Amino acid sequence: MSSVNTTKRGLQAEAVLALVGLLLVAINLRPALTSVSPVLKNIAAGLSLSPAAQGVLTTLPVVCLGLAAPLAPKMSRRIGPERTVFAFLILLAITLLARPLTGMVGLFVFTALAGACIGIMNVLLPGIVKRDFPTRVGLITGLYTVALNLGASLAAGATEPLRQAFGDQWQPSLVFWLVPAVIAALVWIPQLRVAHTARVRPREGHSLYRNALAWQVTLFMGLQSSLAYTVFGWLPTILQDRGVAPVTAGLALSVSILFQVVTAITTPLLGGRMKDQRAVLVGVVLLTLLGLAGCLYAPTQSLWLWIVILGLGQGGSFSMALTLLALRAPDGDTAAELSGMAQGVGYVLAAFGPLLVGLLHDWAGGWDVVGILLGLIGLGAMIVALGAGRNLLVRPHEAT
Repeated sequence: MSSVNTTKRGLQAEAVLALVGLLLVAINLRPALTSVSPVLKNIAAGLSLSPAAQGVLTTLPVVCLGLAAPLAPKMSRRIGPERTVFAFLILLAITLLARPLTGMVGLFVFTALAGACIGIMNVLLPGIVKRDFPTRVGLITGLYTVALNLGASLAAGATEPLRQAFGDQWQPSLVFWLVPAVIAALVWIPQLRVAHTARVRPREGHSLYRNALAWQVTLFMGLQSSLAYTVFGWLPTILQDRGVAPVTAGLALSVSILFQVVTAITTPLLGGRMKDQRAVLVGVVLLTLLGLAGCLYAPTQSLWLWIVILGLGQGGSFSMALTLLALRAPDGDTAAELSGMAQGVGYVLAAFGPLLVGLLHDWAGGWDVVGILLGLIGLGAMIVALGAGRNLLVRPHEAT
């Protein structure tokens, strides 16, 4: 009996260590993105970047999120998901070290590479959750989402104070974010001993790409992500140009991301109990647009109201985009295929948001016209939500 108890305690300890490692990895899935915008004006001044070039800088990692996503299953089948995650954690740490220290070319190259690292881990972690915690998928996914938002929020809020602490130098404030990646890699090492014989087999053909419902889900993922990465990349700059202090502007992005946690947990619970999800999808996008409009046009004295509304809207939008991947799929294999399509195509689509914002700002010399673009993106998201939110299932071998 004592040996049985010892074995159970050992298994429980392994599960706890696996969960801690998973959450630490999740914390690293956004700082490479959200740490740039609070010091973007300093980077632009130091490297003489035009607004268009700044738009490219904020767009590159999002493009690479999508382009790298299809590589994740292939690498996972070859060396296993645990080793793939570990390899890309190490590579992420290296890119975060090199990115601010290698001049303008290195800044762009390593920013793109950081996005690719995150894109691959993005795809693998939900599968590890489903495999290792099959009876607690909802709980662990919620914790995973909270950890992801926490990492994004910390980087958004702390990077500008770090710049000031490092003698007004933006380079070390960006290098700092390799520390969480190194810690996560060290805690992840025990997972490298895990042997899983089951490997996800690729489905023959690309039938989902001929399915209208799959495209509606993918487009919702991409359009709401376009708004999200525009906020990650440009919100502090927009607020600074409106007269908000740099530290406050970075803190505003951080607070917005923190409030995403509220709806990231509650919205899927609400949406999952409804007959279909059209109303909740349209509602969270409307909240997002309302928050963006307030940040762009309302008096800055009311900034924190709009920041909270923006966070609640974007937290609900992102969590519902992930939830649709499960709700619209009839089985696990289809859910995995739909996830790959939605993340691969969706994040590439999402990258056009930050890029167009930079180009429009460069052309117009201000932010007023940007609100029209964001409104059109939000309108597109609501239109496809009316299709993606229907109580239907994607059938991989049916073109609709």
